[in-house]
Amino acid sequence: MNKEKLEDFRQLLQSQIDSLLREAGKTVSEMTDEKTNFPDPTDRASLESDRNFELRIRDRERKLIGKIQEALERIDDGEFGICESCSEEIGEARLRARPVTTLCIDCKTEQERQERIG
Repeated sequence: MNKEKLEDFRQLLQSQIDSLLREAGKTVSEMTDEKTNFPDPTDRASLESDRNFELRIRDRERKLIGKIQEALERIDDGEFGICESCSEEIGEARLRARPVTTLCIDCKTEQERQERIG
């Protein structure tokens, strides 16, 4: 993959991290600023349910940030866009759709097939 495309992917990944971190900051800010005290147990339960849902989303995003950082390291190491299973080049369309991927579409399809069997 040429340097220009790698730089495009680097910028895409970095903008994703920046966006995820902004959202995480908003969540923390909203949860610490919120001084709502609902006397009704149903309202409190609803608020807690919403908070738990939000925290689960942020946890998934935290894991995604780790994968994005790994993808940025692969760009630095010259391994970005190479399938870790078959060592073939991962298609650009697949990388555009999921830039953190480490498997080409054929290897990913086979992995999912094996997971269904086992």
